[in-house]
Amino acid sequence: MLQQTRVAAVLPYYERFLARFPDVCSLARAADAEVLAAWAGLGYYSRARNLQKAARRIAEAGAFPSAYEAIRALPGVGDYTAAAIASIAFGLPHPVLDGNVLRVLARITADSGDVRSSATRKRLTEIAGALLDPRSPGDSNQALMELGATVCLPRDPQCLLCPVAAVCLARQRGSEGRLPVKSRAAAPVRIEQTLLLVRKRSAGCEYLFWQRPTGGGRMAGFWELPEAAHLPDAAIGPALGRFRHTITNHHYTVTVHSAELAGAPRGFTWLAEPRLAALPLSTTARKALRFARA
Repeated sequence: MLQQTRVAAVLPYYERFLARFPDVCSLARAADAEVLAAWAGLGYYSRARNLQKAARRIAEAGAFPSAYEAIRALPGVGDYTAAAIASIAFGLPHPVLDGNVLRVLARITADSGDVRSSATRKRLTEIAGALLDPRSPGDSNQALMELGATVCLPRDPQCLLCPVAAVCLARQRGSEGRLPVKSRAAAPVRIEQTLLLVRKRSAGCEYLFWQRPTGGGRMAGFWELPEAAHLPDAAIGPALGRFRHTITNHHYTVTVHSAELAGAPRGFTWLAEPRLAALPLSTTARKALRFARA
């Protein structure tokens, strides 16, 4: 859950998720839609799918894998997660490289390479491996991560408090404020979007939705509110409100309108409001529905 997501945003989801799926077997047995509904709002939904795939593989095996290669082979587990689990849970000597560790190592070695490049990351991984204490790799990894999180900060590094300042080449050269070097991120893409709240005439709390294909692709299986372009025959009413929504570098400004339609076109479904809590709804749909309740 913490991949690409802040701790403060994750905590309430984490607590609810564990309450619903307290162990590997309960997550492995759950329906895909139920898992996505519990995850809805966190984004990057491939994480939820991979987590459940991993749970099913672990349940089939009867135990969590204890070798680095087997941990790395679990769906959704990359080098960082595999190294963290292997070193902290099983005492295996695998260095962890997160953003904090990359920053610490780039400054200690005065490495001016782009930390987003594979060549620089490979070089710093080798250095991290050489610095790792094989007797206590978990503590060693966590110490570097903690140093980056609390002392070797991105801005205003606390060099006077740093336990390794004496051997830090960036500190010696006065370049700690310029390191690490990162290539410029992609320019933000700004998008205007209009969503329609179409209420069924013969029912009190049913709204028109469409479902993304379940076979794969972005947000597969999620339910969405229609956009204006989807319903050319709809009588669009006044705007109910606007909100902003961001996905990576895509910044959406979403305007929500009420609308009327004689019936549900092909590919669209009326969903009763009480059902929505159990379905995987997109974040934009959830935000838009707030205006219906206002």
